[in-house]
Amino acid sequence: MSKVYHGSIEEVRNPEIRQPNRSLDYGSGFYTTTSYEQAKKWVERRMKDKGLSVGYVNVYELDDEVINDMKSLFFEKPTEEWVNFVMKNRTEREFTHDYDIVYGPVADDSVYTQFTLYEGGIISMPTLIQELKTYKLVDQYLFHTEKSLLAIKFVESKIIKL
Repeated sequence: MSKVYHGSIEEVRNPEIRQPNRSLDYGSGFYTTTSYEQAKKWVERRMKDKGLSVGYVNVYELDDEVINDMKSLFFEKPTEEWVNFVMKNRTEREFTHDYDIVYGPVADDSVYTQFTLYEGGIISMPTLIQELKTYKLVDQYLFHTEKSLLAIKFVESKIIKL
């Protein structure tokens, strides 16, 4: 068992699969990270955007054995396969995948700038991968199916105040 975190403007005891209003790295679902600091930064940004003074870092236990029984895709670091997967999720409206769980690096705004340079033909795939290796990338888990939510169990919510 390990811990994963989800930053939110609400306490999330019962995670659910949601369709996002924008394109995300790994598609629709419920996102967590193994980094408490990343979850805290994410909720603080949301709180500022919405003018709120309170948010939550929701803590879950991740059952690694349950994950082993699911269709999973794991990216330990940025690779060509990871770039292609993220690009499809972010740019192809009709693209969907059938993985229960996807794990890998977060393509945040600074990383996505590099993706844009690649997409525009300004840098090559090897250059993009090399550039991405210089970033300190945090990780994320996407729970993409209802079945995948069986792998996490709510533990507690930590209140975050601005």
